[in-house]
Amino acid sequence: MPHSTYMRDRIGSAVIVPDEPVVAGSYTSFDLIYTAGFFGIDDSGSIKIVQRFATDMAKIQFDDPTAPNYVSIEASNKAVLSYHWDVKNNIRPWGKTLYIKIVKGYFREGDQIIVRYGDKRQGSPGVRMQTFCEDTLEYKVLVDAFATYDYVELPQSPTINLVPGYPARWKAVLPTTRRPKETFRLSIKAEDRWGNPSDRTDATVFLRPSLPVAGLPGQITFTPGMMTSVTENLTVDTEGDLVIDVTDASGTILTSSNPCRFDSSAALLPFWADMHGQSEETIGSNSARDYFSFARDKAFLDATCHQGNDFQITKEFWQEINDLTREFDDPGRFVAFPGYEWSGNTGLGGDHNIIYLREGEQIHRSCHALVYDLSDADTDRHTTRELFETLKGRDVFVYAHVGGRYADLSVAKEADIQPAVEIHSAWGTFEWLLHDALSMGMTVGVVTNSDGHKGRPGASYPGASMFGCYGGLTCFLARELTREAIFDCLKQRHHYGTTGVRMVLDTRISPDVMMGDCVTLNSDTVDLSIAALCPEAIERIEIFNGTERVETIRPYRADDLGRRIRVIWEGAEYRGRGRETIWDGAAAIEGNSFEDTEAINFWNQENQLVQGDPASLSWKSLTTGGLSGFEALLKDPAAGTVKIDTPLLQCSLKVSDIGIDDTVFDAGGLGRKIKVCRVPDDNTTREMAITKQVKLKAGSVNPLYVKVTLTDGHMAWSSPIYITAE
Repeated sequence: MPHSTYMRDRIGSAVIVPDEPVVAGSYTSFDLIYTAGFFGIDDSGSIKIVQRFATDMAKIQFDDPTAPNYVSIEASNKAVLSYHWDVKNNIRPWGKTLYIKIVKGYFREGDQIIVRYGDKRQGSPGVRMQTFCEDTLEYKVLVDAFATYDYVELPQSPTINLVPGYPARWKAVLPTTRRPKETFRLSIKAEDRWGNPSDRTDATVFLRPSLPVAGLPGQITFTPGMMTSVTENLTVDTEGDLVIDVTDASGTILTSSNPCRFDSSAALLPFWADMHGQSEETIGSNSARDYFSFARDKAFLDATCHQGNDFQITKEFWQEINDLTREFDDPGRFVAFPGYEWSGNTGLGGDHNIIYLREGEQIHRSCHALVYDLSDADTDRHTTRELFETLKGRDVFVYAHVGGRYADLSVAKEADIQPAVEIHSAWGTFEWLLHDALSMGMTVGVVTNSDGHKGRPGASYPGASMFGCYGGLTCFLARELTREAIFDCLKQRHHYGTTGVRMVLDTRISPDVMMGDCVTLNSDTVDLSIAALCPEAIERIEIFNGTERVETIRPYRADDLGRRIRVIWEGAEYRGRGRETIWDGAAAIEGNSFEDTEAINFWNQENQLVQGDPASLSWKSLTTGGLSGFEALLKDPAAGTVKIDTPLLQCSLKVSDIGIDDTVFDAGGLGRKIKVCRVPDDNTTREMAITKQVKLKAGSVNPLYVKVTLTDGHMAWSSPIYITAE
């Protein structure tokens, strides 16, 4: 126990009223009432009301009773209180703290502190609640009854049941490649505005496939209480690309599925995974059982792995993780791996994801910082060098990761067990980590996952917190859906990563040499074939040789351009925890006007792109390595000047000077910049199949990979093909 247990049953109690479900992300009000126990609270004693790191409830304020998120606090006996809120004033993961101190007076048994969250009595609309669902959102109350600053946690924590809101959007998921006549499934759900699967749907939807699908019903009825619909045992008899439109009764498209390619020559099949996330037993939310269930049943993943911070994983919880993966692992249907996040300080190697092939393996923690049973402390490995030496020869793979800490690959590397680097998660986009690995001569593949803390692996929206991105997905190209086949895929680096979009991506230099492979060629050039089939239009494909971008390919030419411009801001402050870059700003156009705008990667529903008048836009936005921005259709294709004003950068550009290539305004930091270019008025290209000749560097290894950017801001990266040019 991190807090004292002295006389817990005589230290008091706390309740929340009203005791009723609250819609996630909504504005509400409630009272948390602490009642002092037998000892009361002495003069200068205090209480803390603490919440998990993962919660993204709005930051509370005490100054303006008419504004959102106002909180009032009073003592029933009129004692004088002082209080403040701090994001990190208690032991992890319960860091978010409302601290309340008695500065004049004291409490006897039965005296109360009443905390009115979202106090509406003077006009506040309430407090904006956590944006993701949780059956028992806890408000732990810690009491310093004796004014010693030694806190006792109340035996019973008051909780709130956070439930989903009404549907705001629909999602339909198919596999991305199958062979003709192979069975597959269609999964459909509705999500509320914050990305929670909604059980408040009362509608009939209609299915309109682009190819004949045996077994597909014409319609599906959702009733209240129903979160998802999964239709199994579907087949397509011919080769082709299938998209299923989901419509209402009038034929209006509610959503379209990702494309599924039916290819009789496919030697490997794609299986989609989020291999990195946490639950409430460490620093996330909801239980580990809920985690695996959500991945399988609500995110429609093929595979997952739980990745709790090792210094919070007790022996008992490690056993529970192993029990859960053994229970959920169902070859051919859903694959669950045991694992953990080795969470050493960056100077000792930094975050790495450990993924075991089977249960029963020893956990080698980076330390026992929050594990108070030290009986197995001798199994700790405090540096990645020590860790890799211990893991060598075992059935295990390791990903380098960037989270709060980031992986420093220079501390240690081990080719046999370190096949991949994770370059995107809900924390941001970190292509620099791949470049670190390639610069050091490492042979690695690309993975992208969520590191989700909100209990939604595979569909990890960032909510309203410091997380800046939608969580990623990794596509494993494997012979079958089993642990062994995915491990073989990892060993060969036959996989690619995306920022959460499901798409077909294939790169190869011959029918037998694909992404991840290593070959030696007696040539100074190579023909790189790229095939991409996407659910949204392709904005560009970039070819890299190691850290060097060698070509940018667009699905249009300069004479296809019209009145539409694209403005992107991207990058991070630096590699560490405080990487958030604030881009709150505005754009104005002189001598012209914006006729239509589309936001790109505005995930936070409270921070949106707003058009004030025909000539001005404003926004609140942050990036943590990824990108955000907008496209705008101009009234005149050539007139006027665009001016952009952000905290980091102020710039202007004549509309007539905006062309197919990026105009780049550098903002320092880690890849921080604003890019402006012109794009077609209506880009409908969702498929590209191209072959490009790439010049090789003689006498060295050439890691060739591609990056695909879609018009909606989603991205994908292939694992490199490693070509040694003799």
